[in-house]
Amino acid sequence: MAKLKQENLKGITKGELVKKLATLREEVRVVSFKAEGSRSKNVKELGGLKKQIARVLTQMNAK
Repeated sequence: MAKLKQENLKGITKGELVKKLATLREEVRVVSFKAEGSRSKNVKELGGLKKQIARVLTQMNAK
């Protein structure tokens, strides 16, 4: 998934942010299970996803 920027999130409605948050949380779940089984090639991916979740939550709280 492409990196989310605050500027891109400002134009999104709260309903769309909720959907995006659910998608990101599902990706975190999948990536964390891959990391448990040591099948993950990109170890920084989990940290990036968590930062994206934080960006979405920040934007949701601002609205």
